[in-house]
Amino acid sequence: MLIKTLKSLFYRDLNRLKTEIISYSIEENIWIIDRNIANSAGNLCLHLIGNLQTYIGAEIGKTGYIRNREAEFALRDIPRAVLLDAIDDTIRVVDQALDKLKEDDLKAIYPILVFDEMTTTEYLLVHLTTHLTYHLGQINYHRRLLDKY
Repeated sequence: MLIKTLKSLFYRDLNRLKTEIISYSIEENIWIIDRNIANSAGNLCLHLIGNLQTYIGAEIGKTGYIRNREAEFALRDIPRAVLLDAIDDTIRVVDQALDKLKEDDLKAIYPILVFDEMTTTEYLLVHLTTHLTYHLGQINYHRRLLDKY
């Protein structure tokens, strides 16, 4: 039951991420950094993609994805279409990886140390949903504050 819920939440919020990126009236505004806002929406989008492709895609789905976390925050001016394609790919990867899990797998220890101590796969996946939602809210706020016509 939890796997179905997780799939639903990831699908919902990754599609909301697409909607946010599409909703910028001026494409270049996706990359604005202003005032005390340290990360652009584009960099947060890249970070979310890298995070999910790493912890779900590479580890659970065995996709072979190799993360470059520094690039997630350093890259600039990636075209909107490229970001949207990467989100679509992430939706597919997350869905396929979670399809490989059984409910018993959720109780197993996640094989990578992500926090100060090892956690269950269930804990990590729930954390990843809240991490996605947290940054999605930041992107929404960024767009409403800085996307000027």
